[in-house]
Amino acid sequence: MKDRSHNDAMAEVFRSDPGYAMALLNSILEEGDQGELMVTLRQMARAFGGVQAIAEQARLNPTQLYRTLSPKGNPVLSSLSVILKAMGFRLAVVPMTGSGQEEGAIEDGIRNNGLYQRVGVG
Repeated sequence: MKDRSHNDAMAEVFRSDPGYAMALLNSILEEGDQGELMVTLRQMARAFGGVQAIAEQARLNPTQLYRTLSPKGNPVLSSLSVILKAMGFRLAVVPMTGSGQEEGAIEDGIRNNGLYQRVGVG
């Protein structure tokens, strides 16, 4: 039996649980690890149709998308935004907190408005 690669396994996880993909991306963005972000975006591209399909949906050149998602890729905000949109996600801004109280209040508001259910979380 052939073993699956780590990238294939992660793509399957992202396909079956987009909420996990979203949480992982948010964690990586919070940490600021660009290399890890590129790896995860490549795995997500595989999960959500492949680089060619994501490039078409994002209206980007596939070769440029491969370069953008390479370990040394440095996407501009507009590219990152359309790549995420093609995968069914978007960038968002949240307040930085010290105590977590503000964040908890924001999450309660999001839950009360049903956003978690709309994006498949919780």
